[in-house]
Amino acid sequence: MRTSIFRLGAALAFAVATAGFAHAETYPAKPLTVVVPFAAGSGTDQQARSIAQALTAEYKVPVIVENRAGASGFLAAQYVAKATPDGYTLLMTTNTTHAANEHLFKKLPYDPVKDFTPVALLSKGHMLLLVGADSPIKSVADLVAAAKKSPGKLNFGSGSSSSRVASELLKQMAGIDMVNVPYKSNPMAITDLLGGQVDFMFADAPTALPHVKSGKLRALAVSGDKRLAAVPALPTVAEAGVKGYDMSYWTAVYLPPGAPAAITRKLNEMLVKVSASPAIVAYQAISSGEAATGTPEALAQFQAAESQKWGRVIRAAGIEPE
Repeated sequence: MRTSIFRLGAALAFAVATAGFAHAETYPAKPLTVVVPFAAGSGTDQQARSIAQALTAEYKVPVIVENRAGASGFLAAQYVAKATPDGYTLLMTTNTTHAANEHLFKKLPYDPVKDFTPVALLSKGHMLLLVGADSPIKSVADLVAAAKKSPGKLNFGSGSSSSRVASELLKQMAGIDMVNVPYKSNPMAITDLLGGQVDFMFADAPTALPHVKSGKLRALAVSGDKRLAAVPALPTVAEAGVKGYDMSYWTAVYLPPGAPAAITRKLNEMLVKVSASPAIVAYQAISSGEAATGTPEALAQFQAAESQKWGRVIRAAGIEPE
């Protein structure tokens, strides 16, 4: 009896694996949907649309970008976590949902590890520290001085965990007190920065650069450990006086839990290929991003390390989980 059960189980496992490989041979056979946890116009949204166009051009299949913004990425993450794991519903997300949220909230409505199948890391990016064009704050030193002169009076917008933690880290490292004003996405926060409702914010470079180049916003510094080619004269926060400051973000693609290994591998190969295409290389250059593709296994390991890193940063910044 035990032998029969074992043989039956082995046969079923073989059938499932065979079906997965057969499916992969024809994948993608219908439109793909890329779910983004942030609003249209955000850096993740812009990258998703660039990747979608590249996938369509290379594989002749429609790719739909669906924005499910709000609740710190909860809505999009939950939606994909519950989707059919057939390879046609993708989550293009950032460290917000898969490294930071578990340290920012006491309870998540999804598990960033168990509820997803890692596919591929796509890129790493940096943020710009922004103020309004008519702000009296002209430098990082001015911002720190203003905050020290009036503790708790300055406020900052944040439309993602990266945006918020970047400002919280600045508070902690510079020894200043400022108030967070949360938004559903960075473009929404930038609207209020333009209108003078908030004093400053960190925003991803793709979202921030058009406003900086148009003269509507002033960039004070870059959040990462090196200057950006798009604004080479702009110093890093560390260069501007806050020694040791470094904050960046990343984007990656995930499938729902239980996605077939063959489909996951095929999608990974597709994403790695289009990431090296001239169109995406040009997008990365314009947006000041860095391509950082790899295997599904590498993404899983990277995510685990990033979760530990973001946890350390959030605790050091004194942020209490909500």
